[in-house]
Amino acid sequence: MKEYEIKDTVYGFIRFNEWEKEIIDHPVFQRLRKIKQLAFTDMVYPGAQHTRFEHSLGVMHLATLIYDVIVKDNTNKQLLKDKLNYNEAGLQRDRQLVRLAALLHDIGHAPFSHASEELMEKNPKTNRLYKHEDYTITLIKMKLRDAIENHSVNKINFKISADEVAALIEGNPEVLEERIFWKVIISSQLDAD
Repeated sequence: MKEYEIKDTVYGFIRFNEWEKEIIDHPVFQRLRKIKQLAFTDMVYPGAQHTRFEHSLGVMHLATLIYDVIVKDNTNKQLLKDKLNYNEAGLQRDRQLVRLAALLHDIGHAPFSHASEELMEKNPKTNRLYKHEDYTITLIKMKLRDAIENHSVNKINFKISADEVAALIEGNPEVLEERIFWKVIISSQLDAD
């Protein structure tokens, strides 16, 4: 599988594969280049010019480091094998799933990030404002489904569905079942985000 790398100002070199590159090149992901990570913070601190694009690449990088540390530990690896019946292929598959969820976790952000969430429409089912996570899930399932599911790297090696990526971000145990615990890498008290 062909590998690419970019130089990040915070994390150094970030590597990604050809499948991830296709997702990164997708217009849904590229729009993150224009969305400020820190909303209006640059009005006070002019150097705060980070975007959701850089942030998402960094979260994928950190999530991978966290995953690799967990799986590299022999006790953890044995526990994953004994309790959840993981094998090497399953561990590699879930590593890729974590990477995709980390990469795409913020694609639903509106301009100015969280500062503009109060302008989002109400969900008629809950009578609450939609959040960026709701848009993220929808974009993954609708706009990115083809890029996720139909790339040859995925079709041959992993068979990861867009629904699984969305489920890991939203924490849906109905889709992921026992593997839902990987969500803590993406969103918890101490996570890659």
